[in-house]
Amino acid sequence: MARTALVTGGSRGIGAAISQALKAQGCNVAATYAGNDEAAAKFTDETGIKTYKWNVGSYEESAAGIAKVEEEMGPIDIVVANAGITRDAPFHKMTPQQWQEVIDTNLTGVFNTVHPVWPGMRERKFGRVIVISSINGQKGQFAQVNYAATKAGDLGIVKSLAQEGARAGITANAVCPGYIATEMVMAVPEKVRESIIAQIPAGRLGEPEEIARCVAFLASDESGFINGSTISANGAQFFV
Repeated sequence: MARTALVTGGSRGIGAAISQALKAQGCNVAATYAGNDEAAAKFTDETGIKTYKWNVGSYEESAAGIAKVEEEMGPIDIVVANAGITRDAPFHKMTPQQWQEVIDTNLTGVFNTVHPVWPGMRERKFGRVIVISSINGQKGQFAQVNYAATKAGDLGIVKSLAQEGARAGITANAVCPGYIATEMVMAVPEKVRESIIAQIPAGRLGEPEEIARCVAFLASDESGFINGSTISANGAQFFV
């Protein structure tokens, strides 16, 4: 029987690649999005993957959305917490709002996404939780105190959930992408992009599909003994 997978922020960028990789692996996939109705509709038309709209920063919206997904597609076996935002500014210029918005989506959003499905995973003795963190959660980054804090916090969530879920057949792992050729990165000025690539020993940006393949493996039945781990996919830019 096909497993049901939920991918937050799953209709664009890395999330879209993850959604499609899980579908190709045989999963029934639900992809969430926050606001771009047109992009979500286009994604569904092109891939056949259903999309659901809610704000992962709200527990009430997340719980209601997850309940709808499970009503329509069955119990969720795989959760990929991918939704994330940036509100960059040097720390001395960062506003409380910029801090809180990133915390709500990137950190609290992981709690809001995983917490409603956790009891069901425990009861069924199976679950796969994959959190998309970031190289900047591992090494920090100028003007990203808020973002780096959330992505580092996501790694703490994974390590703790792994210990709580292991006896119930649940794994929790993280993927830390480096710089990936998404719309956001490709939109920066070419000189900035060149300076980024100059820091990557592989000599190129990563592709969303390369991150998706990491997730697809961690979501599979075959990855059951990998728990509390972090895959760094950054072209040798940073080692932990």
